[in-house]
Amino acid sequence: MDRLWTPWRLPYVTGASKQTTGCIFCDALANNDAEGLIVHRGRRCFVILNKYPYNNGHVMVVPNRHLARLADLEADELEELGRLTQATERVLTAAYAPHGFNMGLNLGKPAGAGVLDHLHMHVVPRWNGDTNFITVVGESRVLPEELQQTRARILSGFERLG
Repeated sequence: MDRLWTPWRLPYVTGASKQTTGCIFCDALANNDAEGLIVHRGRRCFVILNKYPYNNGHVMVVPNRHLARLADLEADELEELGRLTQATERVLTAAYAPHGFNMGLNLGKPAGAGVLDHLHMHVVPRWNGDTNFITVVGESRVLPEELQQTRARILSGFERLG
């Protein structure tokens, strides 16, 4: 049997029995930023690292309010979601120099949403050739940077933006 050593998952695995609201984004918003992996808080939305990123720098822009549909956002929430997505692109470009980005919303289970009831915009940096054999053959991702290192890099980028 082959084993893939993933010590960075231990805090998640051992903390899985903590009392939660049932929404990972609402729980993160209630925690301190380092524990919740939040890298920026706006007035109506926040930016958080994905615990299981597709690539280093994979973050999500999330409204503070627990809403499932883009159509339910108020104008100021929609504006801030767009503005923070734009700022996130700038921060990730400065931090990682990616060749491109995937950005998007998955609304509903048939659309691929993992969190069904709290809207969130994925922002994923991409590089030429970043999909390798291990993802296809081993159904695993290989990331060269741990989440806390990614958090520090992105956090400093948001601090520079002001």
